[in-house]
Amino acid sequence: MLTKLKNVQTKFTGVDFGKYSSNVEKFVKEFSSRANQKGQFLNWVNLPQEQAKRVDEIYSLADGLKKQTGAKKLSVMGIGGSKHTVEHMLSINGLNVKHDVIEFYSDVDSSSWERFLYRLDNDVLSSNFMIASKSGSTFETKDGFLRVQAMLIDAYKSQGKSEQDAQKAASKHFIAVTDANAEKSELRRTSNENEWIGDLFIHDDVGGRFSAFDDHALFALAYAGMKKEDMLEMLNAAQEVSKISLTADLDVNDALKEGIFWADAKLNGIAASVHQYMGSIFENTVYWHAQMQNESIKDTLKQVAKVPDAMHHSAEAHFNPANKLVFALTVPQDNGVCSENAKSYIDALTKSYEVSGAFFLETISTRAMGLTPSAAGAMTQLRAFATVYQEIVEKIMTNIEFPEVLESVLQPHVEFYKKNLKGGVVVPGRIS
Repeated sequence: MLTKLKNVQTKFTGVDFGKYSSNVEKFVKEFSSRANQKGQFLNWVNLPQEQAKRVDEIYSLADGLKKQTGAKKLSVMGIGGSKHTVEHMLSINGLNVKHDVIEFYSDVDSSSWERFLYRLDNDVLSSNFMIASKSGSTFETKDGFLRVQAMLIDAYKSQGKSEQDAQKAASKHFIAVTDANAEKSELRRTSNENEWIGDLFIHDDVGGRFSAFDDHALFALAYAGMKKEDMLEMLNAAQEVSKISLTADLDVNDALKEGIFWADAKLNGIAASVHQYMGSIFENTVYWHAQMQNESIKDTLKQVAKVPDAMHHSAEAHFNPANKLVFALTVPQDNGVCSENAKSYIDALTKSYEVSGAFFLETISTRAMGLTPSAAGAMTQLRAFATVYQEIVEKIMTNIEFPEVLESVLQPHVEFYKKNLKGGVVVPGRIS
């Protein structure tokens, strides 16, 4: 018998779930029929349990990369899901809080490049580099990779190494996260040809925004010092959410309830919505959730923000009677020295939102500077399920025919700007 999650607690007000009860089995059946099926981009549903089998391998690769160069830092070079999921997972697990282990570079402009090098003390030898790209030819990522590669080679040549030896030494600083198939991935071919350490994968049918448990995130967590037993606890909790989220018992299926919550607003003509996260634990979650919103729901009418920072200026819009909104608030369970004031703040927001529109409060279990591992796994998988359920609920309730592949897992419009990159082949210093 399935029971409600204990590490993620939700309280909903202002929504009549009874209106949807007769269709719950339809919602779940639609999702279940597609989950883990080839070409449906829902392979993330069982990814946590598959990744649990590879934890030893991932930790071994992280240790091996550190040992072969002596570099303490890892620089993650990737964009979108290859970056935001990693940032999110590090932050909610209370890792890299000082930004002293993991760096990120995902830009293409000169000032950002200079700032990145400055954070490395202008010494590329002080870092290893995880290059993350499914195709291996992502414009932004390849630009940064080629610049770093050239600098590493020059740094080793300045130590007196020959061109060939400098290239071999530079290669020891890299690990690729990309498609397993070298015919599909230029980056995989580069990794193989230059004998980069090990194999990390971006799994098939796992879109970037749904890839929080894929290799790039787990490798970064391992590199940053997450205990192996904590990673296993996190993955097991995420898989438990997958199991609960495919049951037709609405009393325990919080992912479906969240999907219904957001769909209900749209179905009732409320186009705009708000999801706020309280505290620095969730600072990077905001970016990941915004990506999920834009790429899956495909509109820009949900405000995803961190409070207290955004509260005062947001309040002018949120509590203006002319604006019809629905609200969600995700908060850390506070057991520390600030708990009394934190509770007062949460109570004030809750009371305010409950009289302003439909609302749900999500309280997540914490440990020290982050969430508990099980809460981190559960919350992350919940967000993915709820996003897809929103589309399913909206279509079934309005009798819209389903496409071959759910719209919430595809992103066909991203190619619009890519085709305007001249050639798209990156060489340091120019685009040819």
